[in-house]
Amino acid sequence: MTAPVLLLLGRGKDAGSERGVDCPGELPAASDPDLVERAKAAKAALGDRVFVLGHHYQRDEVIQFADVTGDSFKLAKEAAARPDAEFIVFCGVHFMAESADILTSEAQQVVLPDLAAGCSMADMAVLSQVEQAWDVLEDLGIAQNTVPVTYMNSSADIKGFVGRNKGVVCTSSNAKRALTWAFEQGEKVLFLPDQHLGRNTAVLEMGFTLEDCVLYDPHKPQGGLTDEQLRNAKVILWRGHCSVHGRFTLECVNDVREKVPGVNVLVHPECRHEVVTAADYVGSTEYIIKKLEAAEPGSKWAIGTELNLVRRLANEHADKQVMFLDKTVCYCSTMNRIDLPHLVWALEELVAGRVPNVITVDRDTAHYAKVALDQMLALP
Repeated sequence: MTAPVLLLLGRGKDAGSERGVDCPGELPAASDPDLVERAKAAKAALGDRVFVLGHHYQRDEVIQFADVTGDSFKLAKEAAARPDAEFIVFCGVHFMAESADILTSEAQQVVLPDLAAGCSMADMAVLSQVEQAWDVLEDLGIAQNTVPVTYMNSSADIKGFVGRNKGVVCTSSNAKRALTWAFEQGEKVLFLPDQHLGRNTAVLEMGFTLEDCVLYDPHKPQGGLTDEQLRNAKVILWRGHCSVHGRFTLECVNDVREKVPGVNVLVHPECRHEVVTAADYVGSTEYIIKKLEAAEPGSKWAIGTELNLVRRLANEHADKQVMFLDKTVCYCSTMNRIDLPHLVWALEELVAGRVPNVITVDRDTAHYAKVALDQMLALP
């Protein structure tokens, strides 16, 4: 069998943002050779009391202990489908653990092994900023005809805001369905927090033009937009983006096509519009995984998504040439904070009868966030 190929053209710094939250308690050393055995022993001691979820972007050292792997919404639903598990250990980032807490019962506790595992995109939409933007739309008399839509990659506060204002949550897989529903309810959409997913969906899948979309910058008065621009816009995009997917450029696509003739460029819709337009295939994390599974042996693939997943796909598909689209190495640094020492620490704390890093969403926010999530589940 041919050895798996993962081409990394150069080196670079991790992408993402740091929350600056220290993990309480004593972590085992990352060099501890017994970490794997300690994780196995702690998980076995907890038995069915614990259910470990692993996002696709997690390190392999963590993924090996996940009971289920998937994207953020799939994992939250899986947590809700295990009502007998006392503890949900979410190996992902903060907003994902919040969604799990919203969808699970009060008898269950959601644990995030490192509280510093956040999401730079989710952090770009703060509730006070969004409420201020909504006030701007109300002052212009257009809020009543605007439907808020938030990407799953947003805080519980933002999901709650959307639920209060009769909007909907979407994923990268069903963004078109969510926007179609939103335009059946109103004349405009406020899309939070990822501008690229909103723009790519509206323009490439729904026939809107780039001129129909405006970019609202919360750091500028009235979002940096005129009254006329806001009144004429069909899609008001929040100025947010994924720090990982935002790194991919049109130059990356052109370079890989020049260096690897016949390569298939496969990217996530969180990438920039010009990158998505130039790619051969565009889709969610689950789509990317399935596309590689169905690909012909010997085919060549340059993938524009998080490096842990690309590396895993390269190892799983040794009969194909799988390469990273960017020239530089690009992990999601905050997702990468959930390493084996943190997972071992969290599991051993649970064995000792202490529940660390519990993620709890207040009842009012959870109620309205679930309204928006339920509306997504009700989409045709």
